[in-house]
Amino acid sequence: MPHTHDRPRIPPKAPAPRPRNPSVTVVALAFAGIAVAVMQTLLVPVIKDLPDLLDTSPANATWIMTSTLLAGAVSTPVLGRLGDLYGKRRMLFVSLGAMIVGSVVCALTDSLVPMLAGRTLQGLAMGAIPLGIGIMRDVLPRERLGGAMALMSSSIGVGGGLALPLAAIVAQHAGWHALFLLAAGLGVVSLALVVALVPDASVRAPGRFDLPGALGLSLGLVCLLLPVTKGADWGWGSARVLGLFGLGVLVLLGWGWYELRAAAPLVDLRTSARREVLLANLASVMVGVSFYVVTLVLPQLLQLPEATGYGLGRSMVVAGLCVAPLGLTMMATAPLYARIAARRGPRLTLLLGLLVIGIGYGAGLGLLGSAWQTVLIAVLVGGGIGLAYSSLPALIIAAVRPEDTGAANGLNALMRSIGTSVSSAVIGMVLAGSATPHGGVAVPSMSGFRTSFVIALCAVAGGLVLAWFLPRAAGGGERLTLVELPGTRDDFLLPDGFSGFRGEVRDAEGALVVRATVTLIDRRGRQAGLTTTDTAGRYALPAFTAGPYVVACRATGHTPRATAVSFPGGHATRLVPLVLAPLRDRSGRAEAVSG
Repeated sequence: MPHTHDRPRIPPKAPAPRPRNPSVTVVALAFAGIAVAVMQTLLVPVIKDLPDLLDTSPANATWIMTSTLLAGAVSTPVLGRLGDLYGKRRMLFVSLGAMIVGSVVCALTDSLVPMLAGRTLQGLAMGAIPLGIGIMRDVLPRERLGGAMALMSSSIGVGGGLALPLAAIVAQHAGWHALFLLAAGLGVVSLALVVALVPDASVRAPGRFDLPGALGLSLGLVCLLLPVTKGADWGWGSARVLGLFGLGVLVLLGWGWYELRAAAPLVDLRTSARREVLLANLASVMVGVSFYVVTLVLPQLLQLPEATGYGLGRSMVVAGLCVAPLGLTMMATAPLYARIAARRGPRLTLLLGLLVIGIGYGAGLGLLGSAWQTVLIAVLVGGGIGLAYSSLPALIIAAVRPEDTGAANGLNALMRSIGTSVSSAVIGMVLAGSATPHGGVAVPSMSGFRTSFVIALCAVAGGLVLAWFLPRAAGGGERLTLVELPGTRDDFLLPDGFSGFRGEVRDAEGALVVRATVTLIDRRGRQAGLTTTDTAGRYALPAFTAGPYVVACRATGHTPRATAVSFPGGHATRLVPLVLAPLRDRSGRAEAVSG
């Protein structure tokens, strides 16, 4: 069967529309992300009361959180792919609409089954953030993209941080049903903003939806994540847990085999296996683990009674306010990320973010004795996570084609969800295993809190190793998909406002060279861009600042070629054709190129 990278590319109906005011588009999408994050976190203050509120057992009540997690994990990559095929804005409507309906269902019930149905619908909204990032790539000017994606990525932390004190106040004064009415209201406002302020983009992927791939991925994820979230209740060594883990691995292996042979797969595994994409996704798991540890530990430490000897005895509202800087700092780092990434690339910002997270958790090992110290930890960890989360979409977008942005970012968001799921299970085991009796009730111990921070530090160390091995200029230059215009082979369609270098790569006999690697090097010898020639031997590399550059090209069976060029700045486009000589052996004869 044909592979995805061999399928023909069809021209879009029209260039992606540019919003008259990009700022309002960014605000509308970021608000939608914040609304979804608030929805996810609203139940945290009343989790311990759910069995009484729903008149059910504690084991059944845990399904309220598990159902949302599983629905989000399954729907995020699926909605991302549907967005690539049928429109990201349309799928954003579906995502927010499901959140509104699910919130209303939850607000009108006191029973377990309707609550599970509503929470499952709410989980579909978790695809809104990767969809929003994909929309930004399609419709925003290039110079606004970095900061906008950073703000969208950090919205999950902003919403989560703001939701803790907000949910505590609402639950105390208006009842727990009002939490879902609040989520529904935020969903309605978000949907209205998207309708009014977010333009539709014409960027579409060719092909049709991979239903078998979606079903296989869904089944595999459920089989893996279900025992992770329920292992503490079922027993980690039980036949049910081990059987689900084994089934999940088998299903995902079969799914991968199928996806590699599908003409239009749900997830392009060949692209996902690229070094920059694979390492970025694995780093996302580590960032997800480190993000969730602080949100699990600090609220519990703040609310434990002072009589334990280490609890800080704060109310639910005060505890939420102390943790709120976690999200606010994530938002504040968005413009900082844009400045650093513009100069040094998202790889460096990911490394810097992980280092700041590590400093925060390292400080937390000795600074857990007062409320102001928890605020300091929240600020440090939030700042680092803001930088790290902002870097990941840029790294992914730089490595995939525009028509695959939704699916690629959906997969990246799934990796973060897997990280938070694993973090929740592991930290839950650690805190339960180290609990000490107090007043007839088992409460987490200080050693459990510190062990949790050590686990977070290990995740940070793993993330640093993965980020270090990312390509030096990963994300530094966007890969552009070149689309042949109907009726001509002499030109190709470039994004609106493109500025930089373009051309064809040919061999000594005049034949076009396909899949040649073309690199742009700036005056300091740093890689400023990277791409490959398309099926017609053409390339394009954006340039942002005036000055001298080198365009270097290499291809199998050919001698590498480097050409010194200059860029005048502005919106100029320089045509730089490249000719590669054949690679010769020691006798001077041209080497044969196989296949």
